[in-house]
Amino acid sequence: MKLNRRRSNIEIIADMLRLGEAGKTEIMYSANMSYFQLQKYLKFMLDQKLIDEVHLGNPSVSYRVTGKGSNLLKSIDTVQQILDSVDGDSS
Repeated sequence: MKLNRRRSNIEIIADMLRLGEAGKTEIMYSANMSYFQLQKYLKFMLDQKLIDEVHLGNPSVSYRVTGKGSNLLKSIDTVQQILDSVDGDSS
């Protein structure tokens, strides 16, 4: 078990993508991040077209994973499974 380890950018992005569709507050709490971090990651993910904004009414906005975001999450999960199996082999 890995304790006291900071999450990588990739792990944070994967945590956000796993939510599917959510508002800022849900993302912030589910991904365990500060509001500053949330803003930074949302901007990056919107710029990369990994998520889309869904306007639910003024001022309510939700964020939804795009096809590109889903593909990235599948790739991250595949790499993580490979790395976990390597970690398991060395013990």
